[in-house]
Amino acid sequence: MSVVDSYAEAIVRRAREPMEPQGFEPDWADQPRRHKYYPGAEHYSLPSATPLPGTLDEGLAPGRSAEATGRWSAEALSALLLDSYGLTGRRLAVHGNPDLRGMPWYPSATWSRGTASGGGLYPLEIYLVTGPGGPLTPGVYNYSSPHHSMQRLLTGDVTAHVHRALPDGTPHTGQYLLVSAKFWKNSFKYNSFCYHAVTMDLGTLLGTWRTSARAAGLALRPYLWFDEPALDRLLGLDHLDESVMAVVPLPWEGSRPGIPSLPPRVPSVGLEERERSRETVGFSWVTEVHEQALNAPAVEPAPEQLEEARGVPVPSSGETDHQLSEPRLLEVPVASALRERRSSFGRFSSSPPMSEEDLSTVLRAADRAATLLGEVGTSRLSVFANHVADLAPGAYDHLPEGALRPVREGSEAEFLQRNYFLNNYNLEQCAAVITVMGSPTAMTSAVGPRGYRLVNAEVGAVAQSVYLACAALGVGCGAALGFDNVSYRDELRIEDRQEWPLLILMVGHERAGQPEFVYRNV
Repeated sequence: MSVVDSYAEAIVRRAREPMEPQGFEPDWADQPRRHKYYPGAEHYSLPSATPLPGTLDEGLAPGRSAEATGRWSAEALSALLLDSYGLTGRRLAVHGNPDLRGMPWYPSATWSRGTASGGGLYPLEIYLVTGPGGPLTPGVYNYSSPHHSMQRLLTGDVTAHVHRALPDGTPHTGQYLLVSAKFWKNSFKYNSFCYHAVTMDLGTLLGTWRTSARAAGLALRPYLWFDEPALDRLLGLDHLDESVMAVVPLPWEGSRPGIPSLPPRVPSVGLEERERSRETVGFSWVTEVHEQALNAPAVEPAPEQLEEARGVPVPSSGETDHQLSEPRLLEVPVASALRERRSSFGRFSSSPPMSEEDLSTVLRAADRAATLLGEVGTSRLSVFANHVADLAPGAYDHLPEGALRPVREGSEAEFLQRNYFLNNYNLEQCAAVITVMGSPTAMTSAVGPRGYRLVNAEVGAVAQSVYLACAALGVGCGAALGFDNVSYRDELRIEDRQEWPLLILMVGHERAGQPEFVYRNV
């Protein structure tokens, strides 16, 4: 097995065979900053802007990608960054998460943002590489989310180097967003589990951007296959510490740049960030998996290659599939859903039951999200129903045509709680637990080591869309990676030995009348 495949197998079996390093404890007193700090870097404020237009239903409609041909402006870019990764507010509430005690104090405050994260603070970094005609003087900038501003790291037009790193035939837009993962910001807490989590974080952010752009009619297409080492060098990154994982060209308003010639010398950002942690630790699993993906051929896979890794529901047992109610239209603005999105953290209540119509709406959003990052979605869904009106308790496979195929009859509450490893949720009180399945090793066999990132990124995009659908419907949502993947696969009678449950999403109504403080930045 390749290093990536061995890592994927270790991840899904970690509940029974703990991964190295065993007994690792985070040093919370020496944790990294949540946001990058470049001493001496000038900040350039992004313009005030109204939120991007469009509804969540429009943002998740697959056919709108081809129709989205609008061009970006400084105001549109500002709105996209603010509502996806900017700090939009602060919440205080009584819930089941262990960090509750420190939340009222300003130094340990948790600030909300539109895009979900796997729990490792803010491991993704956003860079803008801008050329002539863009929102700022040509150069390289880092997005500072606390300030909603751009920190200039390098002056000069280097967009030719970004264009050259992309697949042949990619149009040159003259403006690019680069998304990187800074591993220590996640691994200080999750050690070897880091790579699994940050690649899902990548999908939540890209899924948010694609949904927002579709709804607003703006052209946006992320690239996951490109010359990664070249862009790491351009940003002055040590690829073992931080590495670019996605490139997003931005067709710009009033600009149709020709492909610029490459300057004779390859430039590189020389400005260094200042790390808060006195000691940073590397983890061999993270290093080896990333290096294998980094050095793999940067050739975009064809759709038929991705089809090879698509999972299939269990065959019908002869029982009648349950046809779900027609889903609602999610006519809430995408920006409103992003600002209302939050995790329930144990606030679920079985009363009242969730309506079947709401469950159907959430599942459709999850299905549509599978194609946010490409033409072919490879994930699929199963559902453990606890408290859904007009739906018998049990385990079901979700079929693309909007039906549930029975897998097991009867209450699954005891199974769900026994196989969840934290104490912040009572899974019996959830209306339903949606399980997102993927086939990491089938994907790497089909398209190479970077396929592992794509599987996880798609799972992340699905999770973000479920969060947004729940926010639009006014129901609770929570995501978790801390469960026994092997037990879930057995319970769901998955016969494909390469397919695994990778994420669970808990949905349902929350307890009424709970105290909560909400402060809005925007």
